[in-house]
Amino acid sequence: MTKKTDFVYSEYSEPHRIRTKKILKEHPEVRHLIGRNPKTIFAIIGLVLFQVVVAWLVRDQAWWVIAGAAYLLGAFADHSLFVMIHECAHHLLFKNKKLNRWAGMVANMPQIFPSSVSFERYHIKHHSFQGIHELDADLPNRWEARLINNSFLGKAIWLLFFPVFQVFRISRLKEIQNFDSWIVANVLVQVAFTAAIWYFMGGAAVGYLFLSFMFSVGLHPLGARWIQEHYLTHNEEQETYSYYGRLNTVSFNVGFHNEHHDFPSIPWNRLPQIKKTAPVYYDTLISHKSWTVLFFRFLFDKEISLFSRIVRKDRGKVPLKDQSRPDAEIQIEKPAAVV
Repeated sequence: MTKKTDFVYSEYSEPHRIRTKKILKEHPEVRHLIGRNPKTIFAIIGLVLFQVVVAWLVRDQAWWVIAGAAYLLGAFADHSLFVMIHECAHHLLFKNKKLNRWAGMVANMPQIFPSSVSFERYHIKHHSFQGIHELDADLPNRWEARLINNSFLGKAIWLLFFPVFQVFRISRLKEIQNFDSWIVANVLVQVAFTAAIWYFMGGAAVGYLFLSFMFSVGLHPLGARWIQEHYLTHNEEQETYSYYGRLNTVSFNVGFHNEHHDFPSIPWNRLPQIKKTAPVYYDTLISHKSWTVLFFRFLFDKEISLFSRIVRKDRGKVPLKDQSRPDAEIQIEKPAAVV
């Protein structure tokens, strides 16, 4: 087979705004799911405490115990914390945007690297400009896609160092501001937390947190989430995929990705209700049932490469400040907060 040398180009706009309008027209009751879930803060606190406790327990253990704990426990906790950061990025905890940002920084603390504020900035643009290469940080760089392409070794290295490749994408997103006082605050919080862990627990505890972070986004079945969401694993027509497997239980329904893109103003605990309310729109879409199966398929299937993504050249007249909340924009009345 011949290697792909470019992304798949689409002349159509991203599909989510259109589907949102159709669903709200046929199922106006979905509006009542829109709101915030302030109880999410307790999940954040619990997960942070879990990581601190496990770091304490493994601080004097052999390296293989630390690595095993990070792979089997820490990776899942950190992955869930990424989902919490995602909720904060969409301001789905509190009405006050600053409180959401601070909550995101708290969720970020065990992950060593300061990323919550930057994630908010780039992720919202991913919603607003899905498939626009100069604005969508979720898309690989072209050199990144050429380097990795469809080889097993390349894809394994890509997953192992996934955070590193993401950092290199920042330089191409020139229209997005990537430094301000919030970024500084995020860095200071991370430095203070990591220094405290090192001082009170030692370098092994920090090593556990570092490995937990790397496994949670990389060479681990959880890393298949990044493939599941927008990689063309079945055809070149559907560009967003949901995951309906068991790990949604411990990952706060993050697999409901089509539902989230259609209704980004609905918090994690109400996402399954969207599918139940409008099944005809989601049961007809291809979805994934197992991250583990997808993980190995991505590594070994040469038909899937980093070029297996849909991009579009036309960004339309969407302003850079667009928040891409089609569900909220269409609302006639503001619903009560979700609890």
